[in-house]
Amino acid sequence: MDLDNIIKQGHFDLHIHSTASDGVYTPEELVKKAAKSGLKTISITDHDTLAGIEEAKKAGKRYGVRVIPGVELSTKYKGKSIDILGYNVSTCGELTETLTKLREGRYERALRIIAQFNELGMPLTLDDVKKFSQDGVIGRPHIARAVVHKGYVSDYQEVFDHYLADGKPCAVNKVTLSPQQGIDLIHRAGGKAVLAHPVFIGNDELVRELLHLFNFDGIEVWHREHRTEDQRRYQNMAHEFKLVMTGGSDFHHDQHHLGQFR
Repeated sequence: MDLDNIIKQGHFDLHIHSTASDGVYTPEELVKKAAKSGLKTISITDHDTLAGIEEAKKAGKRYGVRVIPGVELSTKYKGKSIDILGYNVSTCGELTETLTKLREGRYERALRIIAQFNELGMPLTLDDVKKFSQDGVIGRPHIARAVVHKGYVSDYQEVFDHYLADGKPCAVNKVTLSPQQGIDLIHRAGGKAVLAHPVFIGNDELVRELLHLFNFDGIEVWHREHRTEDQRRYQNMAHEFKLVMTGGSDFHHDQHHLGQFR
């Protein structure tokens, strides 16, 4: 896999989420949508799981779309969430074991968040949440949808703003790795480690520190939340630290646009 070449060829989206984590479309549905959108290469990068990869690869063969096995790992550094995209990872014992522990941590976190909502007088059950997560990894977006569905809050984003964001009443820390642990795990699985959506970190000095201290292979320069000036800054950082530049829509649902992030 040559990420540089994929970027040069165009017609790609290297940051997509399916029902295996917190997306609303199955891996096969995403591949079909990608084909209709004229995309040639995509990566399914679900949170802390590879569960959707095989389905996506099989669909890719049917629809003529190249599917790169991917994952988005949750890490923490100086109190900040640092997401790392792993590309072309192979399923190995260590990666599988670590992802299982991270998913178990997400499950326990979900139970604690649900309990917090109940304490606030908003009765919520695990079954309410599973209507949205189904068999995928349970995440905060599923809980937010359940809260809206129950009629306690009218807007999905409002659930995050008032209840789930850091420091809010239902915020619970999740089990995470350090950036170096995440990078090493990806490398030992034969993959490339890319710093995801650096604009979300909210501090370019911290972004530079991460790129200086840890052996990332690339940085996500293009993302639906990156403005032109953001892209320019991260392109400069990529050149400075000799990193591959990648891009993706971070697609979860139809309010996002598959393949559109520049």
